[in-house]
Amino acid sequence: MTRVAIIAAMPGELKPLVRGWAHERSGKVDLWRWKFDEGEWIAACGGTGVDAATRAFAEAEKDGASDLVISVGWAGALRPELETGRAYSVSALIDARTGERFEVSHPSDKNKDVARMGHPGSEPVKIPPRSQNRDLGHPRLWLVTSSIVANEAEKQRLATAYKADLVDMEAAAIARLAQMRGIPFYCIKGVSDGFHDKLPDFNRFIRPDGQFDMAAMVLFSILRPWYWPSLVRMGENSSKASQSIRESLLDFLDERAYIRERNGYPNHKH
Repeated sequence: MTRVAIIAAMPGELKPLVRGWAHERSGKVDLWRWKFDEGEWIAACGGTGVDAATRAFAEAEKDGASDLVISVGWAGALRPELETGRAYSVSALIDARTGERFEVSHPSDKNKDVARMGHPGSEPVKIPPRSQNRDLGHPRLWLVTSSIVANEAEKQRLATAYKADLVDMEAAAIARLAQMRGIPFYCIKGVSDGFHDKLPDFNRFIRPDGQFDMAAMVLFSILRPWYWPSLVRMGENSSKASQSIRESLLDFLDERAYIRERNGYPNHKH
């Protein structure tokens, strides 16, 4: 039996994928399961940040070890040419807190199934230059995991400091946990906000447990109409990104025979 763990931060990131799956809540983690003859997929989200991602990963493997783990979800663009609402496969991760670098397996890398990790002071991870890091016309990008939600100024700083393409708050933690267990790790991220988007400071709405206080954010935004256009645009982009993540993820799992004749799974091209 093959077990695939899919880890996200927010339920909205998984919504198109897990429609129709069995749902449960364990502690502060939402879990969705889809079982078929050859295995099981488990999707989990526990909130934003490293601690929440670690909690979600732990819940996903309570019933047994995973054979594969995939970090999915929304990310901010660190380059203006990245298309909002589109999902991208990530080929390298940088943890901004520790400086660790992770080389990520990629859907087209048939023989590269285990993520590799580099520690400060160890032999550097050999990551190809971005100009060489492409295949079949699909860009393979670098992602930096930050401890805060990046606004426009922080995006500019991260882009300069790390030469990265995307920013999130969880992927490096998932990569580290996968590497510790010796299991393959992949990362698919959908762009929810562009490089120059001017948005509220979302950090003020993230609780210590990683949960997002939507009610407080809505109240804050109602009183500041200058944010409305960018928030509406971000909502639309996030919805498109979640759908694109679903399609990219199912393409990947189908390609690697984790879906045998789809096993009755709805056609993801619809």
